[in-house]
Amino acid sequence: VDGLTDDHKIETQRDIHQRATEELVDAGLDTINLTFHLTSIYNHSIFEAFSKVVQKLIPQMATLENLLNIFNTNSGIEKSFLIDVVSKIYVATDSITPVDIQSYELCCDMVDVVIDLSVIYGSQTEEILEGSFDAQSAAMIRLNNRTVLCLREVNRFLALVCILREESFEKRGIIDYNFLVFRDSIRQVFDLKMSNGPQPKLPALPSSLGEGHAGSEDV
Repeated sequence: VDGLTDDHKIETQRDIHQRATEELVDAGLDTINLTFHLTSIYNHSIFEAFSKVVQKLIPQMATLENLLNIFNTNSGIEKSFLIDVVSKIYVATDSITPVDIQSYELCCDMVDVVIDLSVIYGSQTEEILEGSFDAQSAAMIRLNNRTVLCLREVNRFLALVCILREESFEKRGIIDYNFLVFRDSIRQVFDLKMSNGPQPKLPALPSSLGEGHAGSEDV
């Protein structure tokens, strides 16, 4: 629908929705609920749409969201995304603030920049992905609007990308410590899943994060 007016886009989406719904009713599948996303090849809306689809397939989605909420609240973070570095799909994001497509595009672009630079200047003896993204991967970019973008590695395929104000970044020690606690909690969530254990509850680690370290200036 690129090149169409906004009204025409909405009309086209409505027509597709109606036709698909009628087909389901005719097939006796009217209990199925379909979700439609208006996307474009000229921005990251296609990645955002796939992100929402993938999130519905993750049983631990509520846990991941709560962990991000706790991390943001206690670190002065405005928005954070847990991004798959290969596909640029965000596996989870906080629920404190709504997703802004421009912010998401900035975070995706930062992942691309980090990987591209790592491929150029990193080790040439390893596989491309292993050599360009590892446990030491981290980056920080200051924008001209006093906003800071931060990227930290969570595991081989996931990165946490955060948006925060420049004044909040002055407490970098607190942010770094809170991230380590957050990363350990994320790994616990997926380790429990891999061991086929019961559905994990919210790990206890971040609760101490909020109680003892969020307001400290001495970290």
